[in-house]
Amino acid sequence: MLSVGLLLVVLVCAVVRPWGWPEAVVAVPAAALVIGTGAISLDHARAEAEQLGPVIGFLAAVLVLAQLCDGEGLFRACGVWMSRRTRGRARRLLAQVFATASIITAVLSLDATVVLLTPVVFATAARLGARPKPHVYACTHLSNTASLLLPVSNLTNLLAFAASGLSFIRFAALMALPWLVAIGVEYAVFRRFFATDLDAGAQAPPAVEPPELPLFALVTVVCTLAGFILTSAIGVNPAWAALAGALVLATRALAQRRTTLTAIVRAADVPFLAFVLALGIVVRAVVDNGLASALAHLIPGGTTLPALLGIAALAAVLANIINNLPAILVMLPLTAPTGPGAVLAVLLGVNIGPNLTYAGSLATLLWRRILREHDTDVNLGEFTRLGLLVVPVALVLAVVALWMSLHALGG
Repeated sequence: MLSVGLLLVVLVCAVVRPWGWPEAVVAVPAAALVIGTGAISLDHARAEAEQLGPVIGFLAAVLVLAQLCDGEGLFRACGVWMSRRTRGRARRLLAQVFATASIITAVLSLDATVVLLTPVVFATAARLGARPKPHVYACTHLSNTASLLLPVSNLTNLLAFAASGLSFIRFAALMALPWLVAIGVEYAVFRRFFATDLDAGAQAPPAVEPPELPLFALVTVVCTLAGFILTSAIGVNPAWAALAGALVLATRALAQRRTTLTAIVRAADVPFLAFVLALGIVVRAVVDNGLASALAHLIPGGTTLPALLGIAALAAVLANIINNLPAILVMLPLTAPTGPGAVLAVLLGVNIGPNLTYAGSLATLLWRRILREHDTDVNLGEFTRLGLLVVPVALVLAVVALWMSLHALGG
C-alpha cells in the first residue's frame, strides 16, 4: 500500500506542481522511500535504473537537439511556411499544422511539438486573424498520436523499442500504417468538431521576407535520423547518434555565441530526467507488490486481433488513470514475452489513449501550462468531448492497422 500511495502522490504533484516545484522534488524522495522501506529490493531498483539509463540519456540528447534546432530558426521557418501556404483559409492552416506537427513529433519528439511548435502556432494564427483553438488543440493531440512512428518520437516509444527487440527500421515499418490511420482519424474529427471556428476564416498573410532556410539544422537532423538507423543495425545504442547530432549543433551555436553551456544543460531538463528515473523505481515497487499479478489476469494472450484490441484498450484505460508513462512501465514486462506485436499494441494504447483526459500524458499537462502563458485555458468538457470522439475510433482502427502490418511484414 505504501508504494501505491507514493505513486499517487507523485502523479498528483506532477499534475498540480505545487508552488511551481519540478516533478522531481516529490518523485526522488518517494523513490528513496520505497527503497529505504524495502518496498522494492535494492537489486530491483538497480535493475530498473540500468534499464532506464540509456533511455534517459537518449531523451536528454533529443531534448537538446530540438532546442538547438529552434535556435537555428527551424520552428520560426515552419511558422512562416504555414502562414504563406494558407492563402487566407483556416482549413488550410489546420492541414499545415497537422502536417508540420506530425513530422516534428515523429522526428524531434513530442516535446518539440508541445514546447516549441505550440507558441509558433499561436503566433501564426494571430498573424492570420484565425481562431487559434483548432490549431493549438491539434498540437497536443498530435504530440501524443503522431508520436507512434519512430522509436525516438516519445519516451514511451523508447521504452517499447527497448522491450520489443525490433530494429529501428522494422519498428518504423510496423508502425507506419497505424501512424497514418490515427492521424487521419484525428484530422477528420477535427474538421467536423471545429467547423464553426474554421468557417470563421482567416486573412491572407502580410507580406514578409521569408526567413533563411535553416539548412544546416535540417541536414543535421537528417544525418541524425540516418545515424539512428545505422546504430540500430549494428547493435549500438541509438543514443550515440542523438548525442552526435546534438554535439554538432551545440558546437556551431557555441562558436557563433548564440547559446551557452548553461543553456544547453538547461535544455536537457535534468530535473525531468530525474523524475523519469524516480518514477520508474516507484512504479517497479508497485508492480513488485501485487499490480503485476492483478494485471496479468486481465491481459489477453496471443496476438490475434481481439487480443491486440484488448491489450491496447487496457493500456489506454491505465494511461488515463495513472498517466501513460507509469502505464507503459507497468505493462511492458507483462506483454514483452508475448512478442513485439503485444508491445506495440500497448504503445498504441498509451500514445492514443491519453488524448481522452488532461492527466493522460505529461505532454498534455505541459501543453496546458503553455496555453496559460498565452492567456488561454482549456474547457474540460470540450476537451473530453473531443477525446471521446477521437480516441475510441483512432485506437480501434490503429490496432487493426497494426494487425494488418504484423501479418504483412511479420512480427
